[in-house]
Amino acid sequence: MEHRIVVLGAGYTGAVAAGRLARRLHREDVAITLVNPEPDFVERVRLHQIAAGQDLKSRPFTEMFAGTGVELKLAKVTAVDVDRKTVTVSAANSPEREELAYDTLVYALGSGWNDGGAAGTAEHAHEVSSRPGALRLRDRLAALDAGGTVVVVGGGLTGLEAATEIAEARPDLDVALAARGALGDWLSEQGSAHLRKVVDGLGITVHEHAAVDAVAADRVTTADGRTLPAAVTVWTTGFAVHPIARATSLELTDGGQIVVDGTMRSVSHPDVYAVGDAAMAIGPGDKPLRMSCASGVPMAWQAADAIAARLTATKVPHVALHYSKQCISLGRKEALIQFVTADDQAVEKTMTGRKAVLFKELICKGAAWGVAHPTLGMPSRRRRVAQQGTRNHVRAELAA
Repeated sequence: MEHRIVVLGAGYTGAVAAGRLARRLHREDVAITLVNPEPDFVERVRLHQIAAGQDLKSRPFTEMFAGTGVELKLAKVTAVDVDRKTVTVSAANSPEREELAYDTLVYALGSGWNDGGAAGTAEHAHEVSSRPGALRLRDRLAALDAGGTVVVVGGGLTGLEAATEIAEARPDLDVALAARGALGDWLSEQGSAHLRKVVDGLGITVHEHAAVDAVAADRVTTADGRTLPAAVTVWTTGFAVHPIARATSLELTDGGQIVVDGTMRSVSHPDVYAVGDAAMAIGPGDKPLRMSCASGVPMAWQAADAIAARLTATKVPHVALHYSKQCISLGRKEALIQFVTADDQAVEKTMTGRKAVLFKELICKGAAWGVAHPTLGMPSRRRRVAQQGTRNHVRAELAA
């Protein structure tokens, strides 16, 4: 009887999970379906580059998954019923609904921007957590005259990359960064000093300890009463998970993430696995993994390996979930590689300058390459048949 695996979402984690499953379970009694509303892969870690006017290479899923056995379904997920083990989807621009049954579900719907409840963000702020959002910001920046003011709200990795990319691409604009705390306050002393040097060199005005609680068409207002002029506001203060899970009986965190065990398996529904931003997984030091590609890809490896092991009655392997570095692009000409402990705390070691730029680019290209070659190393048909024959022989021996 065919075992049906449905993967929801084809970002970094969903696409990696589907490809790894195809490599581990390339056999006739397993069907893998990947559901995604867009036909090509989005390099989310580069969306600030799109916003600044750059074009990225197209990566169609039909090419990426050709010959892998993964069925691509271009549709939007509208509901998940984990008790009936079904997913409801709808094709683009169609009122028709289709129900997909599964035996194993991999939930990788990811996250979007989080306005934090600040007034006016939905009406007046731009985001770079999605391709449509990055493209809208791109158009708005292109229409902005020299001397126009841009305020990037949020001093985390996304905010730093967006502010520096925009400032480098458009030196004629007045770019500012509003950070809730001190600029780069989580970095090492060396990392913080380099960040300030680059930001100053790009002419970015930094407003520290500036928690923005309201956005208007021409300004932002901080909690302590400061008003910052802003013809364009870019909101990067954090991410909110996809809301679909909240309508299910899955055990969730208060923030809507699916609670999983060390193999990325739901603690309440063992036939559901969650990876990436959608999941609450614990890393070194008993700390939750942060929402990032650096967390999501190893989570996808772990989930795929665990599913394959359980379906083939082999030992479940454990992928190391820990950090070693934070890679921050600061425009096309500068970058910062901040080395960290396993639980993501900065150490004094950093990499800067041209080496850091090349290293960051290698990381981004490597992540995209891994997604674009999901079944590299997949055994040939002859080898698969031999492997299946061996497994059948072992099972027969055990049954006897």
